Amino acid sequence: MRTAAAYRALATAVAVLLAIAPSHRVRANETLTVFAAASLGSALDAVADAWSAESGVSVTLSFAGSAALARQIQHGAPADLFISASTEWMDAVEQSGDLQADTRRDILGNRLVLIAHDSDAPQLTIDSGLDLAALLGDGRLAMAMTDSVPAGIYGQQALRTLGQWDAVTPRVAQSDNVRAALAFVAQGEAPLGIVYATDARIEDDVTVIGTFPAESHAPIVYPAAITAQSRSRAAHAFLDFLGSRTAAGIWNAAGFSVLD
Repeated sequence: MRTAAAYRALATAVAVLLAIAPSHRVRANETLTVFAAASLGSALDAVADAWSAESGVSVTLSFAGSAALARQIQHGAPADLFISASTEWMDAVEQSGDLQADTRRDILGNRLVLIAHDSDAPQLTIDSGLDLAALLGDGRLAMAMTDSVPAGIYGQQALRTLGQWDAVTPRVAQSDNVRAALAFVAQGEAPLGIVYATDARIEDDVTVIGTFPAESHAPIVYPAAITAQSRSRAAHAFLDFLGSRTAAGIWNAAGFSVLD
């Protein structure tokens, strides 16, 4: 299992290789602004560093819940690209006319896991026979917002499918984004939490104790697209780079599945 330090080392190695390779610059001194789902965190940092080393273009990354980012774009926030953790929020931005036509593509997939703060917590099979409420004891279940943030929405879907939601609803501690839910468990404020598999990989103070069945929730897909307001030529080049072999190596190291 790779830690955040391993991702930084990987990004550094990629940047060094690209720095000594021939450079194909889009435009000198240009800056690209990317709004991205919080769960992309460390991995997208590494991808952006690798692309900047190749192109000479600086990338400014703004991470938050997909719902919050979508609404900001719809209200004119200056983003060139949007990478969502759900197709629904990308649909919303597309339907409001805030995406450039024919730039949307699905780039990544992920899995949903149950994490514990206790490093000695036993491994579980997550199915309809699990008594999650009993496992919580007097503690809380950390989740992202279940009415708007993709990780929370997927989590609620899974718990409903498995017949667990009604029993744990009063015990759910909701956060603005999935990384906040991860931190809640890492700091011992909650004994259990539901996050993406990729989030759990970057935090040494949580343990994955089970993976939710893929059929218990909608497919976890990350679409990316260029915003309607963007005038950056670099935006198209960076969107292409997200699906490149270099980027795929970083995505895979972080635990994402790369979609064709």
